[in-house]
Amino acid sequence: MPTSKDLCNKEACDIQSCLKKNGFIPERCRKVIEALERCCEKCSYNSKHCGSMSRLLGRKDEL
Repeated sequence: MPTSKDLCNKEACDIQSCLKKNGFIPERCRKVIEALERCCEKCSYNSKHCGSMSRLLGRKDEL
């Protein structure tokens, strides 16, 4: 069972894969970024992955 810090690991990895495939352009990974945001909301941002992706999450409205 994952610890709270490991929650959202799959979503964070999906973002990294998407960004790599799309020239590191966040706009092209909107769906996976939104999936991470939903995961972070679900776990009350109690995951190390939510903090490391906060810049992308903050830009969601711009995507």
